[in-house]
Amino acid sequence: MFELKLDMYQAAGIAAIMFWIGSYLQRKIAPLHKYCIPAPLIGGVVFAAVNTILSGMGVMRLTFDGTLQSFFMVLFFTTVGFTASFDILKRGGKQIIVVTLLSIAIIVCQDLIGYSIAGGFGLDSRLGLTAGSISLLGGPGTAAAFGKTMEDMGIAGSTTLGLAAATFGLVMGSLMGSPIAHRRIAKHSLHSEEIAAETTAENVEIPEEDGEFKTTSSKLVYAWMLMAIAMGLGTIMSILLSKTGIPFPAYIGAMLGAALIRNVLDMSGKAFPEPENDTIANVSLSLFLTMALMGLKLWELVDLALPMLVILVAQMIFMFLFAYWVIFYTTGRNYESTLLMAGIVGYGMGGTSNAMANMQTITKQYGLAKTAYFVIPLGGMFSDFFNAMIITAFLNF
Repeated sequence: MFELKLDMYQAAGIAAIMFWIGSYLQRKIAPLHKYCIPAPLIGGVVFAAVNTILSGMGVMRLTFDGTLQSFFMVLFFTTVGFTASFDILKRGGKQIIVVTLLSIAIIVCQDLIGYSIAGGFGLDSRLGLTAGSISLLGGPGTAAAFGKTMEDMGIAGSTTLGLAAATFGLVMGSLMGSPIAHRRIAKHSLHSEEIAAETTAENVEIPEEDGEFKTTSSKLVYAWMLMAIAMGLGTIMSILLSKTGIPFPAYIGAMLGAALIRNVLDMSGKAFPEPENDTIANVSLSLFLTMALMGLKLWELVDLALPMLVILVAQMIFMFLFAYWVIFYTTGRNYESTLLMAGIVGYGMGGTSNAMANMQTITKQYGLAKTAYFVIPLGGMFSDFFNAMIITAFLNF
């Protein structure tokens, strides 16, 4: 069979094309748009499916150099590290701390569920983590990053299973969030304490995935220089972490380096280029995730379909019970609590875009709760940081 290997530059070019194809399909196919399925995921799966078919027919197999995939992965998680500002956490107050702690509890429980059920099926228990917080609260980006780390540890099929579980989570995060909130609102006759939604919805800025971006060349250069310093510092931190004898993912050092730089800037009163950081994050995640999905080995899903389905159903049940009873009662048992429920289910099963979509659905019908729109993105942001640490602990347990 003819095998065509793309070098790292060709692979990046194909990834960009598949991203555009994914964006087009996301706009044109209603369910993909409704459930906030990311364009990189769509485009990457299309490539993987075509490659699998061609390979299965004995026509051709495409492989590619993953050097730039690793670079974009580290770059993306460096941008995540820059969001770990303790100053923002302090200014957000008690609610952000509560949501972050709830997220940490979800991470631990998701990993315990995956770890235990996989072991019950006679599999490597660590494989169950691919249907735990790696893919659910972590999302496709974390699934792709840790999939590579786990495969390097000898856990075959981790990337494919993790990305499949992440796709499932994206859909369920949208399907579950709003109905859970509706149930509590109806049961307790809750309502917004702010101005009615119909008179204010157009005046409130609701975070969206895409938006206008304005910068200057000096700000963008400043952001890129900070990235380079953090990634360089991260290599030193990775060497120090390796002395512990525990294998950490390649990006952890850069993530910690970025967090250190961000908090030094905050303490010294220096401005941090937030919009530029967000834009670099979007670009790097789009390319990294598309390339990771392009390399999916879809045939690895067949033998492990039943155990993974059992784990994911258990995760759904857990998330419903945790949101309905724990999140609601620990965040005030009021209307805002229902929005926090919908938001945490959104990013706990899928991603921040799901969380914001869930809350928007509720506020359009029942009214606003502005604090939730501030708290949920920050809670999701800080949970990503803790997730990497907790997953690493489970992998080495």
